[in-house]
Amino acid sequence: MNKKSELSVLMNEQGIVPLYYAADAGVSIELMRALYNGGIRTTEYADRGEKAMKNFKEMRKACDAEMPGMRLGIGTIKNPESAQAYIDEGAEFLVCPGILESVIELSDKHNLLCVPGCMTPSEIIRAEACGSKIVKLFPANTLGPSYIEAVQALFTDIVFMPTGGIELNEANLRSWFRVGVCAVGGSKMITKNVIENKLYDELTAESGRALNLIRAIRESL
Repeated sequence: MNKKSELSVLMNEQGIVPLYYAADAGVSIELMRALYNGGIRTTEYADRGEKAMKNFKEMRKACDAEMPGMRLGIGTIKNPESAQAYIDEGAEFLVCPGILESVIELSDKHNLLCVPGCMTPSEIIRAEACGSKIVKLFPANTLGPSYIEAVQALFTDIVFMPTGGIELNEANLRSWFRVGVCAVGGSKMITKNVIENKLYDELTAESGRALNLIRAIRESL
């Protein structure tokens, strides 16, 4: 199985792709370690701060040294230059807030998964034309599960990963998985409180709880 297919399968199996950014490299690593200890095997680090690249390099080292099976991706990619820089540092998948054909092409060149962000049917069509198989729907809390229910019949070769404002409770998660999403993305798991107060044990417990809840929901559908 190639890297692109492996990540697609892993995201679907895990059912959730946590994303976050922390200004401190040590905190960024500890958050990733807490996710890993809770059973998470793929996470998205956000290129949203001036220290993002520096932190990512340190995270990559820690991941390689002590977290076998963890797949570290980079999000908020908005140009091919940033994409290439993170690929060079070991990013295993890329997530964009919109559709960037140049970044998708670059990812294909390196046989890496690129998940473009979409909101409208026209954007989903563009993503499909670029060969995308997973599309991030953003902002998820604005669109809602009924949006996916309405458009998915038009895009049978694409699976959706709603991101933004998704609550990690049974009712909200069930509403998304009921309409067939491959996974949910977002930062609700890694709150400002968790980051600032270094609540790593709580994050590990929440990670395990979320994974078990998603598994139970899927089994009941």
